[in-house]
Amino acid sequence: MEVNVRWVLPTALAPLAWGANYYVTHAYLPADRPLWGAALRALPAGLLLLALARRRPHGPWWWRSALLGLLNTALFFVLLYLASQLLPTSAAATVMAASPLAMLLTAWALAGRRPHRAHLAGSLVGLAGVALTLLGRGGAIGWTGLAASTGAMLVSSVGYVLAARWREGADPLAATAWQLTAGALLLLPLAAAAEGAPPAMDAPALLAFGYSTLIATALAFTCWFTGLRHLPAGTVGLLGLLNPLAGVLLGTVLDGDPFGVRQGAGLALVAAGILLGRPRARADEEPADEPADGPAAELTDEPADGPAAVPFVESSAAPPVPGRACPGAG
Repeated sequence: MEVNVRWVLPTALAPLAWGANYYVTHAYLPADRPLWGAALRALPAGLLLLALARRRPHGPWWWRSALLGLLNTALFFVLLYLASQLLPTSAAATVMAASPLAMLLTAWALAGRRPHRAHLAGSLVGLAGVALTLLGRGGAIGWTGLAASTGAMLVSSVGYVLAARWREGADPLAATAWQLTAGALLLLPLAAAAEGAPPAMDAPALLAFGYSTLIATALAFTCWFTGLRHLPAGTVGLLGLLNPLAGVLLGTVLDGDPFGVRQGAGLALVAAGILLGRPRARADEEPADEPADGPAAELTDEPADGPAAVPFVESSAAPPVPGRACPGAG
């Protein structure tokens, strides 16, 4: 028990960092540079994790890393950046809480993995909570922002299904480093062609990019993967709740986002859905061997059940794309 408690706090840092990244992106990063924003988040983090992992891609992992980097880093980070800019902070964080349902349905459609009834029911309850939270916001919720959030969930879910089929031959930290680096290298020429030179940044923007790449990506994914090897999967799922909760709290306190009875009830439904969809805990439950979130997340027969199952996640997403999935790692 003491060993598990020791790993709770560092693991909890990941969803907290992903949830806070919605506010950091919304408040401090340039709104008109999503390609550069995604590239500048992914490349330093990817190179740092590559130095820590000390492993290069090999064999099929060269093209796998490129494809997963396109889905779980390039497209996911760009869409997540757009969602963070176009939606209120609390709304962007809450929408991504629907990512477990997107992952379940994608795995069912592409890999024939029929979801357990409890997982499906829990995801639907969580989705109802997301819808309830977003109701009544009027013009604050734009269709473009919702489309970006939905796209982020879909591309990361496809990436997770592919990662599940390619789980052999790479540890999670190395696979994450390869995907982040590959995705950033894909983004750099596109950013230069479409958005010109990198954005000029003042001190707050530099600090915000530092937070996004070092804390919300490199450190968060490292803490998440480490915790997943020391904590039971049930504990990790509960910690994932901190992702949308942190985003909603910061959006409400720092950004002035509305929070009333409807939003509170919606978040309660999200939490209830996650608890409902959890695998039943056993007295002899072992720590999870595989990541439940982030760009290198892998689906098993028991899909990840946290709200960041992202970039985070942030999935999200994972990212937790990155973020992820933390959900998504955000």
